[in-house]
Amino acid sequence: MARNTIISTLLAVVVVMHGCRLGDGGRDNAVTASDTTWAMLPFIKVDTANPVLVPGSLSFTCPVRGEQVLWEEKDVFNPAAVVRDGKVYLLYRAEDKVGKFAGTSRIGLAVSDDGLRFTRRQQPVLYPDNDSLKVYEWEGGVEDPRVVETESGTYVMTYTAYDGKTARLMLATSENLVDWAKHGPVLRGTFKDTWSKSGAIVSRRNGSKVVATRVNDRYWMYFGDTDLFLAWSDDLLHWTPVVENGVLKPVLKPRPGAFDSRLVESGPYALIQQEGILLLYNGMNADSGGEPDLLAGSYCAGQVLFAADDPSRLVARLERPFMCPEKPYEVEGQVNRVCFVEGMVPFDDRWFLYYGTADSKIAVAVTRESF
Repeated sequence: MARNTIISTLLAVVVVMHGCRLGDGGRDNAVTASDTTWAMLPFIKVDTANPVLVPGSLSFTCPVRGEQVLWEEKDVFNPAAVVRDGKVYLLYRAEDKVGKFAGTSRIGLAVSDDGLRFTRRQQPVLYPDNDSLKVYEWEGGVEDPRVVETESGTYVMTYTAYDGKTARLMLATSENLVDWAKHGPVLRGTFKDTWSKSGAIVSRRNGSKVVATRVNDRYWMYFGDTDLFLAWSDDLLHWTPVVENGVLKPVLKPRPGAFDSRLVESGPYALIQQEGILLLYNGMNADSGGEPDLLAGSYCAGQVLFAADDPSRLVARLERPFMCPEKPYEVEGQVNRVCFVEGMVPFDDRWFLYYGTADSKIAVAVTRESF
């Protein structure tokens, strides 16, 4: 059976949702198409396949510990996704059960012919090593990758390094998704020790590829996990944050009374569309003063649109989340009630959106309509 036929069959047996239904009998989150012509809706969870990746028993010799480690034994979550040679590759965060943090994070690689069933590589492809970046990456590890391509086909990864005290947004590049060259922190100088995460580079779809694209002769990146901030670059390696009065300038903030009342955090890359720059993002509900029909601490996903000619100018924002935790593997895990969107690819004429569930497993949702 052709891959797109398989997906069509799977989607036929799931419920089509434009949003989440909050709480028990809470108000419907569905948003009418006329209100959201700029948004990417709906995404449908592929219930017959999810979760598509769960913890495993793969081992490798950790160069820092100098011993064999079951590097994905505890949890797998928060993946980037890339289409290469007609296959979907997931670069996923995996945790072991070793050390003072009860789990060092590394980034693994898995491949699929249909976007649903994955075969994993034995060893992680990015991990803390005895190198110049160990001071940033040990022993919390390397986390939450996001990957786009350059015009020449080089892969650019943003990821988070955690030293046990501060999270720092980092960069790496690769020609083959396996061998990665680390380039160090994104923020330097005054901001070198600033807590920073979740770099989403502005890109466009080019067939099955997602390619970093200049706007006003510069590359742009959204980042942050409180407010969202913005940085620009001439070469995708050296970045300058947008500041105002000497501090990072927010371009998106949490909203009182909403699902994203505690924080906002980048999802996948930001996608250039006809209407503007579309960013899928993650929002956390506050302990108090948030969305009353959503439990405190829940992570749901939203969408926002920035101006095509000004990545800092907010144009539109979905009032309601388009994805919330509701399945058992989304509700219970290392961190309860989490749907965290992070990897998205154009595949078999649909968008496949990969997301972490309860910081424990990985699931996928797919757009219903072909593009």
